[in-house]
Formats: sequence, structure tokens, C-alpha cells
Amino acid sequence: MKLFLSITICFTLITSVNSQTKLGIFYKASSPTISRHIYGHFSEHLGRCIYDGFWVSDTSTLARKDRIRLDIVDALKKIKIPNLRWPGGCFADEYHWRDGIGPRAQRPKMINTTWGNVTEDNSFGTHEFLELCQLLGTEPVITGNVGSGTVEEMNKWVEYLNFDGLSPSTELRKQNGHPAPWKVQFWGVGNESWGCGGNMTPEYYADQYRRYATFCKDYPNARLNKIAGGASDWDFNWTETIMKRVPAYMMWGLSLHYYTLPGNWDKKGSATKFEEKEYFTTMSKCLKMDELVTKHSTIMDKYDPAKKVSLVIDEWGIWTDVEPGTNPAFLFQQNSLRDALIAGSTLNIFNNHSDRVRMANLAQTINVLQALILTKGNQLLLTPTYHVFDMYKVHQDAKLLPVNFTSPEYKVGDQSIPAINVSASQDANGAIHISLVNLDANNDITIRSSLYDLNWKSVEGQILHANSFTSYNSFEQPGVVKPAVFNGAKKEGNDLVITIPKLSVVVLELK
Repeated sequence: MKLFLSITICFTLITSVNSQTKLGIFYKASSPTISRHIYGHFSEHLGRCIYDGFWVSDTSTLARKDRIRLDIVDALKKIKIPNLRWPGGCFADEYHWRDGIGPRAQRPKMINTTWGNVTEDNSFGTHEFLELCQLLGTEPVITGNVGSGTVEEMNKWVEYLNFDGLSPSTELRKQNGHPAPWKVQFWGVGNESWGCGGNMTPEYYADQYRRYATFCKDYPNARLNKIAGGASDWDFNWTETIMKRVPAYMMWGLSLHYYTLPGNWDKKGSATKFEEKEYFTTMSKCLKMDELVTKHSTIMDKYDPAKKVSLVIDEWGIWTDVEPGTNPAFLFQQNSLRDALIAGSTLNIFNNHSDRVRMANLAQTINVLQALILTKGNQLLLTPTYHVFDMYKVHQDAKLLPVNFTSPEYKVGDQSIPAINVSASQDANGAIHISLVNLDANNDITIRSSLYDLNWKSVEGQILHANSFTSYNSFEQPGVVKPAVFNGAKKEGNDLVITIPKLSVVVLELK
């Protein structure tokens, strides 16, 4: 289907009190592309993410390549995982890459002091990670050690990965079984340098970044996209300082970390046992991502009006208390419909800010925090969050269709948040995709739309919802929350009429 140069899609929302709200979705020739890298993921040496997640025993009866679990690979390939960040996280700043190469029996063991003081045997290292990325068909994102490492160490790791000439590092790579360079593009220079990565001031880190980044070399056909360690939450001074002291040409991206906590850091709250008031508070905190992205982007615009530096939200998601009876340091939590609504809402925010947000990484892929996949022995469980990424993959590398919209309110007591959030895109074949999230725990919402300058004949959709915001998939009942065909959208004349059930994620395709 081909679109005219000017497309306007106007929607009328009819709430239970018959007030009307208009939603406009517009074609704009200058709109940015929604980078597929917004749909990235994060896997740290933490709990059972790598070990007993991606990397299983060499005696496992599961289908595997070496010790990489292939049913996990297949599940992630289905959602077109665009990138994978590794080895951390906080672990990155105590990780020394030379310990994770060469014959595994000869690799030194270390203590993972960040996550539970467990022994790290380094059996999963650089070669294993890059083999995993090749199996996934995804781009590796490697975070280098600034906190306890050296400039020489990071310099030689980049050389080991990317140089195709003659040097001690390339000879070592060849001895370890990989003659050709991997040409890794994305490179994080430290992680959370304001905290676990060294408790640095922004001024000190900015100077360190300039030094380390200088020695992270570009090699032929292997130009680095360097990502500076950015702020946590509302630390706008950190962003201001880095943008002021580091020239835009020295960094491809600047990171931002934000976690949605139902409670506080001392008592975060249960992943599956909560009432509507806590659900409402959690969703209110989730939606703060829009304000954070807007304010950090405004600071970046001051120093980089051409938007050459990407905002990289390389850690985000909901963080709850661990499941009872599990190791507190392993951060294993269940994944409810609430988490899926957080994922859909956050991805809508990122899509709508794709002029500046060009990479993001959900924390984390398997068995940790807001995981896509949970494992138990040979069993594999897809979470509600996984299904959102599966539904939203249609936005990857599609053209953003800007949205003009004021949502009806979802009220609890004397507080309110927007009930509906939305993003839209047009893919290379001309199809339009609209993703909508209804956060309202009590009301379905009907949308009547008038579509102008657009010749469309059909609408199809998928929906993810359940009976309660606490609904989740378990190993005993793995299909409680899963996508279904959405029959709540229809064409009436030139109008599109949609009824979005409460507590649901809907993705529509118009052709």
C-alpha cells in the first residue's frame, strides 16, 4: 500500500462519561526512523541470567551449541532481538576480559562481589558471548571496565575484537580459534560510574571518558559507536556535565538508567501480590520515563542541537522484591500483566522520542528482573513482557508517525494518570502499525477514528490481556497471559472503531 505525502488519522475517544478526546496520527516526511536498537536487551553475569540461563552444563540433554541453550536462542530470534548488552551492569567494572579467553580449564576463577559473592568460573567469556550473538543474529554491545580496569586493558580488548592485521592481540585471538575479527560496533565506556562503577563525580568521569575513549580505536571497517556512562533517574547535572565537557564527536551515545519501583529501594513490593492502589502508583512511576527522556534530551539539545548523540536507555524495567525463597542477590522475580503494560508503555515512549532515543536495553533477558524468559531445569517459560516485544517488533526500523493526543484519565482516589498511551509507525511496505496500551483497571475505552488521505481496506490486530493486573504465567500454567487475535477493531465507512479492553496491550495493522 502506498501513502500520500500527507496523511492525517484523527481519532475520537469515547469514554464512559461520553466526553470526547481526539487522537491524531500524522505522516511527516521529516519524521525519524524508530531504530530497531530501541528493542534491545541486557544480560549480566548476575544470578541465573548467564549461568543456568543462556549457558548450561556440558552434560545437559537440551539442544545446544557448545553450552548455549538453543530453545532460548530460537525464542529470542522470533522477536528479532536487535542487540544484547554484556557483561554488565555493575559486573562490567570488575570484569577483566583476559580471564575469559583461552582454554576453559585454564581460566582463572573470580568472586562476583557485586552479586552475591558467588564464584565466577569465566567459562562464558568473549568468544562465547560473540558466538551467542552470532546464533541470535544480533549486534553485541560490550561494556568495558573503567572502574577497576586500565586504559591499556580496554584498548587491547577492542584490538582483540576488531583488528584484522598483525599484532600480539590478533595472534592471541587466532590461537583461541577465531582468525577473523568480529568487528564489534557498540562499546560502552564504563557503567554507572556515579555508583558501582567507581563512585565518581561527573567531572572526573568526563575526563576519564575522554581518556579511555581516545584509546578505543577505530579499525578498518570496524568503527566504534562509543557510549558514555550517563545519569541515573533525575540527575540532570550528570547529563549537563558530560555534554559540556565531552565533545559530541567523541561519543555516539550517552546512557540513562531508570527503574520502575512499586515501593522504594528498601521495600520494593511483590511482583504478583498487590492491590489497585499499588498498581496505580507503579504505572504512574513508569510513565515518568517520558518526563525523564524529555528533560535529559532538552539538556542534550543545548550542546548537540543536531541530535548527533543518541540517548541510550541501556537499563530500564520494573524492579520488585525477589521471589520468596530465592537468593536476594540473584534478583529473580516473576513477571505479571502489570510488567507487560510497563513494557508496552515504555516502548511507546521510546518510539515517540526516536529522534533522540536510538538504543535501549531491558533489564534483563533471562531469570533476572523484568525477564523475557524464565527457566526451571529443562523448562522454558515466556513471560508477558516477552509477548509485548513480540507484538511490537513491527515498529523496528519503521518510520515514526507522530501522535497528537490527550488521553482520558485513569483515576484512583484524588490522583490520575493518562489511561491510554500510543505510538504508531509505517513500515517499508506502507503498512501502518498502531500500538495502544489501556492502563485503566476498570474501564474499556472505545475509539472512533476518521482517516483522511488514506486508502485502507483492512485492519487486523493482536491483544495481550488477562483477568487481573496480577495475572502471570507459571511453569504449571504457562499460557495465562499470551497474545490473541484482536476482534475489537472494525471499519465503519471510512472510520476505524476500536474498543480497547481494560488492562490490555493492542497492536493494529492497517493495510
